[in-house]
Amino acid sequence: MHETVPASRKLGRTEALELTRQAHRVVVAKGKKVTSLDLRTAPPADDVLAGLLLGPTGNLRAPTMRVGQTILIGYNDQAFVDVFG
Repeated sequence: MHETVPASRKLGRTEALELTRQAHRVVVAKGKKVTSLDLRTAPPADDVLAGLLLGPTGNLRAPTMRVGQTILIGYNDQAFVDVFG
C-alpha cells in the first residue's frame, strides 16, 4: 500500500505524531542525513520524534509517504531505493 498526504493538507505536531504511531518504521531524510527509527523496539520520545517530523512552520515535512508500515519523510535517493527497492 502506498499512500501520500496531499500538500494542501497541513498536519501539525499532534496529527504528525498520530500518523507515525500507526507505523512500525519511520525513515526521515534531511539533506544527506537519513534517520531510520524502529518504533516497535525503540520508540523515541515525542519531542525527539516531532523534531524529526516537523519543518520550521511546525507542520509535517514534505514529501511524506506511507509504504505499508513505513513512513518516509523528506527526500533522499538512497532512502527511496531502500524503501521502494
